[in-house]
Amino acid sequence: MRLRQWSVARQMLALQIIVVTVTVAAGSAMGFFQARDLVAADATAVTRAVAVSVAGSPSVLAALADPDPSAALQPYAERVRAETKVDFITIMSPDGIRYTHPRPAEIGRRYLGTIAPAREGRTVSETYTGTLGPSIRTVTPVRDAEGRVRALVSAGITVEKISDRLREQVGAAGIAALLGLAAGTAGTYLAGRRLRRHTHGLGPTELGRMYDYHEAILHAVREGLLLVDSRGALTLCNDGARELLALPPDAEGRQVTALGLPPSLTEQLASGGDRTDEIHLTGDRVLLVSVAAVRAGARSLGTVVTLRDHTELQAVTGQLDAERGFAEALRSAAHESANRLHTVITLVELGRPEQAVAFATEELRAAQELTDRVVAAVREPVLAALLLGKSAQAGERGVELSISQESELDDVGLDAHDLVAILGNLIDNAVEAAMSGTPPARVTVHLGASEGSCLIRVADSGRGLHPAAVTEAYQRGWTTKGSGRGLGLSLVAQAVRRLGGTIEVTGDPGAVFTVRLPLPERSTS
Repeated sequence: MRLRQWSVARQMLALQIIVVTVTVAAGSAMGFFQARDLVAADATAVTRAVAVSVAGSPSVLAALADPDPSAALQPYAERVRAETKVDFITIMSPDGIRYTHPRPAEIGRRYLGTIAPAREGRTVSETYTGTLGPSIRTVTPVRDAEGRVRALVSAGITVEKISDRLREQVGAAGIAALLGLAAGTAGTYLAGRRLRRHTHGLGPTELGRMYDYHEAILHAVREGLLLVDSRGALTLCNDGARELLALPPDAEGRQVTALGLPPSLTEQLASGGDRTDEIHLTGDRVLLVSVAAVRAGARSLGTVVTLRDHTELQAVTGQLDAERGFAEALRSAAHESANRLHTVITLVELGRPEQAVAFATEELRAAQELTDRVVAAVREPVLAALLLGKSAQAGERGVELSISQESELDDVGLDAHDLVAILGNLIDNAVEAAMSGTPPARVTVHLGASEGSCLIRVADSGRGLHPAAVTEAYQRGWTTKGSGRGLGLSLVAQAVRRLGGTIEVTGDPGAVFTVRLPLPERSTS
């Protein structure tokens, strides 16, 4: 239970130390057995070479012809043994009676070991326990000119000497193994410290719980959430962000500049700076975007981006602005009516009733003429109310807003909110442009429907737009008034795209915005 409560870093450290220890131990064991086999093979090769060399020496064959072969062979064998550093060289008769031995007392006694293969003319190697203890030895025949076996030669190295050599190699290998274990443990400890820093000392249970919470939150919140690293790559996006930005399935891991987002939004995501509640437009949404930079000391880790959908709120705000405009128009009309009524009353009091009647009739005729013209030309009630309100607003600002004589528009069946957004923003921008132009300031509105499309045209008497600024005019933040948010034309372009229409700008001087919207097919049943 205590082991489960350990942090991930501590568990990984313990596991890696065990792995390193087992690996080093297994490697050392394999090295030991390989070294033992190599030393044994080397000893066998040495004894074979020495035995064959002595057996082929002419002096050995010549000494065998003497009545006392040991007198000549014993010094020779000891000299060769000292030079080759083997433990013994025994020259014996074919029956195994020794002529030489490192211990002179053993001369004349029978050789201990296998000699039958050598008597038959073959060379044989084996490990056998003789007078000097266990040894690796090789026995080979001594032949005369006719090929007969005249004697046998045995050369050997004791196992004790082989073990001494093996211990030297194992000692060096053990030191290397200890160094490797120490290096592995140190590396494991450093890796554990790094892992502990990244996991904040949490255990597997806590990390698993945090991951579950992380996934639940990401999929539950409606707001969009993006994580962008310091190189400008998208590392995480939740379901809300995928829906709001229409991101592809493979968006994570790609650069934000390659996601096909609007230029203003792409620039903000890639900037890495802090931004709060900036409005950005996508194809069919109005988004409120906030960006917060994440840092670890002086090192930038990237940015956290939150997205909130303000499309419906923006539509309601636009409608509220229109209602506020209507209220202001009514207030202005009430104020003007009060002034006119005072004028009429004063004329009556002054004894000029004819002038009072003429004044009241003329004012009523002008107001009724505008209302009749709008109502007769535009039978879409929302647009008719909008035009009356905008006309009063424009009049207050010294701009004459008129409806073209050719205007005629029935209920076209298009979304009223989008129509209000398009016409209202176009008129507001036209009024602003007309006020900055040469007097008299005029705005002309034409509405119509033909060939399956709704036509909205708004012209002003302002300075117009430079051709190079036409495309830029539909981007968020563009304005002719210096500083400003410049959202109106962006909302117009968005609503036009949403309805599947087109918008173009012409005119010189002044600007003429022409919008064409396809009409929905009406049922004939």
